This record gives sequence, structure tokens and C-alpha cells, in this order.
Amino acid sequence: MHFLLRISTRMMRLRKQSIGLIILMFIVISATIAFVLEPDTFHNWFNAFYWVMTTMATVGYGDYFAETIGGKVFTIFLYIFGIGLLSLVIGKIIDSIAEMQRRRGAGTLSFRGGNHVILINWSKKTQAAVEEILCYLPECQIVIIDETGRHPLEYMDQVHFISGDASSDEILLKANILEAKAAIVFGDTRIDEASLIDGKSLLIASSIERIAPKVHSTVEIMQEKNIRNFQHIHVNEFVLSHDAISRLAVRSALQEGNSEVITQLLSRQHGDDIYEIPLNVAWKTYGEAFQDLLLQGATLLSDRNDLSINRKLDQPIPTEARLYIVSDDETYRRIKG
Repeated sequence: MHFLLRISTRMMRLRKQSIGLIILMFIVISATIAFVLEPDTFHNWFNAFYWVMTTMATVGYGDYFAETIGGKVFTIFLYIFGIGLLSLVIGKIIDSIAEMQRRRGAGTLSFRGGNHVILINWSKKTQAAVEEILCYLPECQIVIIDETGRHPLEYMDQVHFISGDASSDEILLKANILEAKAAIVFGDTRIDEASLIDGKSLLIASSIERIAPKVHSTVEIMQEKNIRNFQHIHVNEFVLSHDAISRLAVRSALQEGNSEVITQLLSRQHGDDIYEIPLNVAWKTYGEAFQDLLLQGATLLSDRNDLSINRKLDQPIPTEARLYIVSDDETYRRIKG
């Protein structure tokens, strides 16, 4: 018994490829021995192979069985060692699955997918962003990068976690930044000083821009004055952290119901939303686009960040225009075609 335990312990230490090769050789040799011992029982080598597999996996189906003393002794050998080897394989598989789950939770597994969204620095805002992204794009893959040692949303299969410093090339490449759709850098709320928070965000944004300049980047800024420090790198969007909340609170106090309208536009989970639509060749002016969209149940809002197009309805729509509308999801899908 001690001998068998020593062998099992040594086998468990072997690599999966080595164990697989040993078991394959064991099965092939066992099938050959069985056929040599019982040629009249099995008739051909494949039947012997089939018998070895069923004997190792269960205790055989009874369609083939050894008739000679030598064959029966060999069958007993298979019961002891064959089933033991198969159990070892099953144990290795279970161990590998458990190890994968452990590494996923610890954030040490690299992400191999593409067209995903990367969220950097975990907080309540990051969690809200995950919910909003999945509401907008239910099939989207999300990668969270944070310096905590545990996956914050381990129960969500679509959310992958990378543990480490997001300004590190190694960590960004682990998150497959080169094939990402977008990256959002949230301020690290574990830092007390606002300038230091923006400094860390600047460092991360610089790394993203250097490694993957084509990835759409959005950075949360704690202090508006620090935006000028980002001028030497390309950042697609800046979001002022506390500024937006303060303005929303003031508007809510001075104009009742104002905040509800803005909240609806900000969240896909409530009411109508803002969508970008493709240009229609039939639209020559903003006025034509406005009237056509209105008849379809949508409101033309802006061309890029220009919200004044309702005062230039007679002007032609430039070829590089990016039109945004306010509508429900059904109307947007109908317009988009």
C-alpha cells in the first residue's frame, strides 16, 4: 500500500503532458497484451482496446471477458492500476479547473478576447459602469484592472480581472489592450490627495496611449485644472468627477425635474437614450434630417458636440458629420436599419 501511495504522489507531481503520454502508452500496451493473451476472445486489436477502455472506466460491460487464467490475472491488474491511473487523470483535471478558478479570482490570468472594454481602478463607479455597459451591450466582455488581490465580480462570467498596476506594460498587455474597444480610467479613490489621483490617471493614460494609441480612452479627472497636464498625450474624453454631480444637484434644486431628464439620458436603464446614427444620403441639410427623424419618433440632438444645429437647419450636413439622436431603443434600431 505504501508503495502505491509513493507512486501516486510522484505521478501527481508530473506535468499533465507527461501523465497523458504515460496513460496513452499504458492503454496501448494493455490492449496489445490483452489481445496476445486472448486472441480468440477479442478477434482483433481494436476490440481489445475497447475492452481495456471500458474496464478502466467502469468494470467492463460484459460483452468481452477474459477466459484464460492469464487473461483473468491481467484483468485484475487493470482493475487495480488502470482504474487508479484514470482516477489520477480525473483528479488532475479537477485540480486544473480549481487552479484556473483560483487564478481567475486572484487576477493572474491573461485575457485572450478582443473588442472588449477595459475599466481601470475599482470603485462603486466602476461597478455602475459594468452594469451600464452590460445593459447597453449584453454580450460585451469587460476587463477590470485594479491593484486589489481579489476579483470584485467573480460571479459574473463576462467580467475578467487583472490584478496589478495599470501603468505597467505587462499588466496592460495581460488585459489585451491592443485589441480593446475602449479603456476607461477611473480616479483611484484610495488616494486622499486629488492631484495625486489625477497624476496616477495621467501615468496610466500615457501608458495606454503609448502601447495602444488607437484605443478609445476616457479619463476621470478630479480637478479641472489638471486637464492641461494631459495635453501632451491623446485622450478622447475627459469626465470631471465631482463637477458633474455638483451641477446636477444645483439644477435639481433650481429647476425641479431637471435632474430626472439628465439621468434618463445618462442611463440606458431608464427612459430614452442618446444614440449615434449613420448618415442618410437623402438628407442634404440638418432641417431635412431633423424632420425625417421626428416623423420616425426621434429627436436630432447634435452633430458631434455641437448642440446648436437646431439654429442652423438650413445648413448642409458635412460628410464627416456624426449625428446623435434622443430616442428609445426600438426607434434607434429601426432608424439604424
